[in-house]
Amino acid sequence: MNDDSSLVSSPPHPAADGAWRSAATVATAIRTGAISSRDYLELLLDRVDRLNPPLNAVVTLDVEHARREADAADRALAEGRHLGPLHGVAMTIKDSFQTIGMRTTSGAPELSEHVAEVDAVPVARLRAAGAVIFGKTNLPIYAGDTQSYNAVFGQTNNPWRLERTPGGSSGGSAAALAAGFTPFELGSDIGGSIRGPASTCGVFGHKPSYGIVPALGQIPGPPGTLTQADIAVAGPMARTVEDLELGLDLLAGPDQWHAPGYRLELPPPRHKDISDYRVAVWFEEASCPIDDRVRERLEAAVEALEAAGATVDREARPDFTFEYATRVFGQLLGAAMCGGFSHQEIEELAERGLREEEEGALAARWASQRHRAWLSANERRLQMRRKWHEFFKEWDAVLLPCLPTTAIPHDHSEPMGARRISVNGEQRPYGEQTLWVGLTGVAYLPATVIPAGVASDGLPVGLQIAGPFLEDRTTLAV
Repeated sequence: MNDDSSLVSSPPHPAADGAWRSAATVATAIRTGAISSRDYLELLLDRVDRLNPPLNAVVTLDVEHARREADAADRALAEGRHLGPLHGVAMTIKDSFQTIGMRTTSGAPELSEHVAEVDAVPVARLRAAGAVIFGKTNLPIYAGDTQSYNAVFGQTNNPWRLERTPGGSSGGSAAALAAGFTPFELGSDIGGSIRGPASTCGVFGHKPSYGIVPALGQIPGPPGTLTQADIAVAGPMARTVEDLELGLDLLAGPDQWHAPGYRLELPPPRHKDISDYRVAVWFEEASCPIDDRVRERLEAAVEALEAAGATVDREARPDFTFEYATRVFGQLLGAAMCGGFSHQEIEELAERGLREEEEGALAARWASQRHRAWLSANERRLQMRRKWHEFFKEWDAVLLPCLPTTAIPHDHSEPMGARRISVNGEQRPYGEQTLWVGLTGVAYLPATVIPAGVASDGLPVGLQIAGPFLEDRTTLAV
């Protein structure tokens, strides 16, 4: 990249700086004595100190505690004790996940001084694998936007171009990965919050099948909430597919309620050779067009897949329309996002939903819907899931856009629903950033985002690979 506002190279060169190593590579280096856990931590802390100020990706540090943990990891190795696959590997965590002894705010002013007394389940699983957590990364308030800014920590900028957003809600996570601040991140996703930032920052992300990674301890809801929101998942973000696979292995498994009687055994990838895969391509939708610069990179990825011998079909579709699926997604998302609203707020939204000419009326109506309306939407979702199941009897995966555009300029204007994005010079609704990811998320499908190259505007593009429910290893393999 030639843009002076960029903080990353294209692509990062692992040999140039040890900060670019994958988590698995770092773990091996620590285990074999090539680098100590303490030295690796100091390497990342130095990089954060020098390069984070213009990015504002890492918003909380717990340096002394992390140094103690790194030193303990080094002593354990010296004594012949190995603490897990991530033994001594320093990393950051999205600020929606409670982390013992560290400030966890979810970007909310009312939680600006909240220090977690427990680890969220995914955080605890990473610690159990030996991870050393030294910081938290930024997000929008309560993880509720496709940009990452809030009143507590301010705005996070995209390392590729500072005047652009890194996406949201895991925007700080993706920016930290792209800038070489961390080898691995823990993200969350209800409307593309792992997948969108992975695309805009040129990194890898995996949205697991719904329910296989317990997210207890994430905010929202309020600290202490036991409910896992519909559609919402926790999942890994990294700079390599191998790290996504490692992260999934560590994070997935039954929660405390189900562990006594259940175990998770995800099936292996459907095929060993890429030439054996049957892949559908779904890039065309008049109701949610994608920018030509994005399409160019996605088509190049499809051509590479075809050249490798995979069977590719651009016409295959499940037996429902894009508009039908995304409307069901919007209705269920609205319900899932309003769990923390007060009775008065719900009543106000219901009144607003009656004013159909008002911006955001439909979203207000969905957020305040009656339970019988949710039950009807859920049945439509289940019917779609069955149709996806039939579709994947013939096809192994489907390739989709992640976002209609590359990273958009920062826009904090209110109301959010009145914001617009530019697609091929046309002003389109801001909410269209969630539709291609909502298509798969609402059906609980696994989806992996991989970099598809750099568009002609100099910004990265991600390709979304979705597959059958619980066949996460297939989307990671493609």
